[in-house]
Amino acid sequence: KGGFQLQSQGFVLNLERVQALETWLKSTNTKLTQINGQRKYGGPPEVWYGPTPGARCEVFISQIPRDTYEDLLIPLFSSVGPLWEFRLMMNFSGQNRGFAYGKYDSPAAANEAIRLLHGHMLEPDFRLSVRRSTEKRHLCIGDLPAITRQEDLLKVLRVMADGVERVSLKAGPGIEGVSAIVAFSSHHAASMAKKVLVEAFKKQFALNISIKWQSTVKPSLDEQLSPHKPSKSLLPSPLKPPRHSQPSALPPRMARPPPVPLGFCRAVGGPTRHLVSTAPSPSPAALLRELCEATAVGPPLYEICYSHSGPDGFLYFTYKVCISGITTAFKGLVMIFPGPSPTTMLEEARRAAAQQVLHRPK
Repeated sequence: KGGFQLQSQGFVLNLERVQALETWLKSTNTKLTQINGQRKYGGPPEVWYGPTPGARCEVFISQIPRDTYEDLLIPLFSSVGPLWEFRLMMNFSGQNRGFAYGKYDSPAAANEAIRLLHGHMLEPDFRLSVRRSTEKRHLCIGDLPAITRQEDLLKVLRVMADGVERVSLKAGPGIEGVSAIVAFSSHHAASMAKKVLVEAFKKQFALNISIKWQSTVKPSLDEQLSPHKPSKSLLPSPLKPPRHSQPSALPPRMARPPPVPLGFCRAVGGPTRHLVSTAPSPSPAALLRELCEATAVGPPLYEICYSHSGPDGFLYFTYKVCISGITTAFKGLVMIFPGPSPTTMLEEARRAAAQQVLHRPK
């Protein structure tokens, strides 16, 4: 039978290889950590005397037999030089996914691993492929609000993910909203962030961002990290609440609205800073006023009333916009990020209300 057993997921697992791995782990006192679809050794190992490896120290290993584990791979790649880290990609069946990453203490050791182990035959018809890891450390985050601020996004990202070093914003013709290039301290940190950021932004801010590897980053990235300047062609728009958070009936207008809470962003964990700032001109409120003037109706009059603070970190405001030339008042609910002062947040709510009025069907 050769130690093979059919698993419930439909995969075949070599139990003899699994038992050999367990025996090796006990006899060598080697510790492996399973996290997010990979099994990691080191980073650094328990006994490590050198500095943290820099760039060009990692190799990418592919063409690994699916029932080959660390008991064979780590000794093989350690024979070239000390391993700071070894990561074997795993699937739910208990088999590996056919590739791994090994990080050495120096680029010279990584070069030696490529020279000696590329084409190494672990089993008949299985020759390892060992190449230098691209070690991509930059992610591109898209579909951010057009009024996102660089310094605030950096603080939010540093709470959501480890190893965030720098952020550079991009905006202009052909770019929907704002895109951000985020530099991480390592490829591993960027990989982990790529797995969690989409869900984190959806949960914290009800934002559906896109995220992908940034493949071409100029060496002089620091020169690109100037504060974001919005393009004149971009019309900033306050964030709209997700459909599920729009109530079926608006709460009654309160005679004395409760005081607006001090600015606080739950995602950042500190006061006064928020992801988006006061929108630059022309604002939706200015556009609505100009539209009213152009159509010879009276100016819009706003009644903004603070409603409540939601569990998603947003502040909710009810609004009523009256225009003398239009018999029906516009009513609704808007949600905004907390800001540094009550005045700032009421002004942002007014802009959001104007934006909703502008987008009402005729």
